[in-house]
Amino acid sequence: HVLRSGWGMLSPLITQQTGRPGLKRRRLQEILSADYDVVHFHNISLVGGPGVLALSRAPVTLYTTHDHWLVCPAHVLWKFRSRPCDGPQCFRCSMATGIPPQLWRYTDYLRRCLEHVDAILAPSEYTAERHRADGIERPIHVLNSFSRPPPGATGDYRSDRPLFAYAGRVEPSKGVEQMVEAFRQRPGYRLLVAGDGSLLGQLRARYADVPHIRFLGLLPHGEVAALFRDAVAVISPTWGPEAFPLVNIEAMSCGTPVIARRAGGSAEAIERTGGGLVYEEPGGLLTRVDRLAADPALRQELAARAGEGYQRHYSEERWMERYFELIGRLTP
Repeated sequence: HVLRSGWGMLSPLITQQTGRPGLKRRRLQEILSADYDVVHFHNISLVGGPGVLALSRAPVTLYTTHDHWLVCPAHVLWKFRSRPCDGPQCFRCSMATGIPPQLWRYTDYLRRCLEHVDAILAPSEYTAERHRADGIERPIHVLNSFSRPPPGATGDYRSDRPLFAYAGRVEPSKGVEQMVEAFRQRPGYRLLVAGDGSLLGQLRARYADVPHIRFLGLLPHGEVAALFRDAVAVISPTWGPEAFPLVNIEAMSCGTPVIARRAGGSAEAIERTGGGLVYEEPGGLLTRVDRLAADPALRQELAARAGEGYQRHYSEERWMERYFELIGRLTP
């Protein structure tokens, strides 16, 4: 099904401001009035807002929290564009972030809309607990995200020195600046950064004279797989509280360990599988990097755990098993 509107940006703006489908309501009613067994909502913020949840007529209605939009207007718990959220100042933060304030968030409208949902699915224990702590009262079940193995690695990133990789958005909340500055101190390693974002241009300029650090920009999926395959480890330095970084399990699907900073749900896959190392503060990154670079046997052990853990917990097949088990328990 496709949603089209001749009103351009006005349609999503109305939804963002009112929390209702607005100009899309008739089409959404047509789509959701069919005889479905399950309706599963994802990323509804500009499609229909919380109001779209009431349009489901299925025996089972689900909603997945891919991010923290239910409790954060900016979705990512990143306060004033500068630091992890340490407490609700949502109106001021929205203004500072350039997001039009949503007055419906200060009423019981969201709670009433969520009454139409049988269960909320969270990708991590952290995200589930954060929503409960922030007042979401509907049943929340943890169903970790999955990743498909790459279809094939295309490219060669092998190096004569220990290679470490980052893949993701190049944004302040991702901790990329802190990671790159740490690697400046290790000219004996290589750091390759794949991805795009608001910091890419300035970081490229700032580190142009640092030859062991390179910024690759966006890469095709096959080249990312090759980068992961050839790396000692994939770095996940996120500073903002992540829901559940897919890059971690994507690396594991390639049999590559992950070095992750604990922020939100970012460390859960590593701790569950043993497929990497976790650090708490920026200063802990180089300690883990040095440890893996100096100990090939440890790297091999963590790589084996990563690959096995991916198959056991984060494959598409395992996700589908858990998903349909949950639907079976919820079906009247």
